[in-house]
Amino acid sequence: MCQIIRRFFGGASLKPIPLLLKKGIMQHGTILIVDDNKSVLTSLELLLEREFEKIRTVSEPDRILPVLDRHAIDLVILDMNFSVGFNTGNEGLFWLQRIHEVKPELPVIMLTAYGNVDLAVKSLKSGAADFVLKPWNNESLIKKIRTTLQETKHKSPARTVKGPDEPAMIIGRSPAMMKIIKLVTKVAKTDANILICGENGTGKEMLAREIHRLSFRSRHEMFNVDMGAVSESLFESELFGHEKGAFTNAYESRMGKFEAANGSTLFLDEIGNLSLGLQAKLLVVLQNREITRLGSNRRIPIDIRLIAGQAENTVHEF
Repeated sequence: MCQIIRRFFGGASLKPIPLLLKKGIMQHGTILIVDDNKSVLTSLELLLEREFEKIRTVSEPDRILPVLDRHAIDLVILDMNFSVGFNTGNEGLFWLQRIHEVKPELPVIMLTAYGNVDLAVKSLKSGAADFVLKPWNNESLIKKIRTTLQETKHKSPARTVKGPDEPAMIIGRSPAMMKIIKLVTKVAKTDANILICGENGTGKEMLAREIHRLSFRSRHEMFNVDMGAVSESLFESELFGHEKGAFTNAYESRMGKFEAANGSTLFLDEIGNLSLGLQAKLLVVLQNREITRLGSNRRIPIDIRLIAGQAENTVHEF
């Protein structure tokens, strides 16, 4: 069971999402995209040239500093891995540091197919403006870039970032609570999937709701499912939905939680109760970013952030 949970939150190599957006309002600013994958460069260039004034691309990180020296760049989108077989993100962190040595205020958005909470937090601590997973969501990526450019434009030394208007769900002054609040604030800015471990009654769902509240998905309602209360026979119907006549008593079509949470956050509590087979089905959803209702052959694309809760820390069992 734990092997698939680890893959769940360790990321995977995925292909970019095809360009589907209509042309928006052109925004001033020059963006530099750095990725060794030519198809990624092409996809991002085609997407962003419709939205921003100037797009520059490089496939070799060694060319970053010369480009920064010759051109006025307002934002960098930087891949985290450039060597085949490596997915630690250390290469991206190295070039993030080099960029800030010559351009301390230049915002950098990190891009990776191997996202996890630790890497996201490490990137943000190293000075990254944001952290984006492949395959990206076009609308979300453009919004992140626009927000980052706007914040940089109005940034001042005394500026403090305010959270959403809703009151915070976590309150405390002890060192332990302050550490949790700081971590929640950092990971909320990313779109990485998250596994929260803790005993029953320690507030895993509360943490999930706070992460959602501080994320760019907060304009949508967060959905939650207690996996301990869902039988294996109802698992697919509950999460994937079903069509009319898909099984006995399926008198009408029903949307599943994945589809309902599209554009938002889905919290699955007690995920460790799932069998390996069911965990594998969840992994496929996260990798392909699409679901198929029971009784249907139509694939439905989804854009969700998954947060899971587990009563025991399963990572040490590997």
